[in-house]
Amino acid sequence: IRDVERSRGLGDVYKRQPVKPLTIYFYHTRLTRESYEEWKDYKFPGHILYGLPLLEKYGIRSVMHKYKAFPSRLKLMLYATKEILCCKEPYEVLYGTSFRGLELIILLRALGLYRKPIVIWHHTALKTSSRKIRERISRFFYKGIDHMFLFSKKLIKDSLATGKAPEEKLQLIHWGPDLAFYDHLLQTMPDRKPEGFISTGKENRDVDTMLQAFCATDQQLDLYIAPTNGSVNYQQIIESFCLPDSVRVHYTDGVIPYLLAQKVARKSCVVICCMDFPYTVGLTTLVEAFALGIPVICSRNPNFEMDIDKEEIGITVAYDDVEGWINAIHRIADHPEEAQKMGANARKLAEKRFNLEIFSREIAESLLEISKMSPKKRTFA
Repeated sequence: IRDVERSRGLGDVYKRQPVKPLTIYFYHTRLTRESYEEWKDYKFPGHILYGLPLLEKYGIRSVMHKYKAFPSRLKLMLYATKEILCCKEPYEVLYGTSFRGLELIILLRALGLYRKPIVIWHHTALKTSSRKIRERISRFFYKGIDHMFLFSKKLIKDSLATGKAPEEKLQLIHWGPDLAFYDHLLQTMPDRKPEGFISTGKENRDVDTMLQAFCATDQQLDLYIAPTNGSVNYQQIIESFCLPDSVRVHYTDGVIPYLLAQKVARKSCVVICCMDFPYTVGLTTLVEAFALGIPVICSRNPNFEMDIDKEEIGITVAYDDVEGWINAIHRIADHPEEAQKMGANARKLAEKRFNLEIFSREIAESLLEISKMSPKKRTFA
């Protein structure tokens, strides 16, 4: 059923036209084959696989990297390098969802010792180092990447300012949710009655500001978060508060997108309170709200491609602005009709501009084009 449904839509033009088959090595920083099998049963959202599920209908076959978790980045690099160089299955392009773990392969590509073109997602803008030696190494490193996908025009603009990559090497991809996954989820919840606020996600969340705001209101908040993430100890921050009964904390572990999606679908507003970091913090949570047709209150991140306020899909609040969060919470709670309209606008935006079908097509077109280039054309200064 999943395969039949997935063969419809934006890929039909490609299906009717003969396309030379392309095999890629798909590198992901999490378990891939297991997630792909779950996707087939609507248990895993395809956008977290960065287009992999839909590439086949464009004539692109994937050799999936056997991911293993390592606490040491050096061990991860050594393992990934061994797996890629010792891969016995033929492929033409290396496509990675991040360069984390691919550093040695990219350096080999820059040296001309790895012959396959490398295409990766770059989650932040390229940066300039104040240290001359580090800057020289960085500039040489980026010569080993043939093409980069980024989440917004701002990230591309900031990257171009470094002079480390030409414009033709950077591409905006309209990353968005797997609408079929969320539609199927909603079909299994016919009795749902959305109520209350919810916060999910784990990277660089500003739990302190969010809890201060909700403690000052009587609105119900369910917070799903890991005890720690990186150097941030969320549990320690949370335990410093004397939380009212209206705020409930649920500690999570591992990657559980299906279970969290079920929780989110039963809420009337998604809150995304983040720290000020120069990348699209909270984007995965944001696009999930789009798919479910739920309004958001979100930190005002200038790196998002979509303008939350302009599109009328939610309310943005400046970083560290507790009073702004309190006002936004009251506005959503006190004006349910306006909130519902925001959610409807969010779903329309996903259907029109940001979804798995659209960005998979954009990725497929790029991978097919890159595979046709000669080695000389693929090398950028």
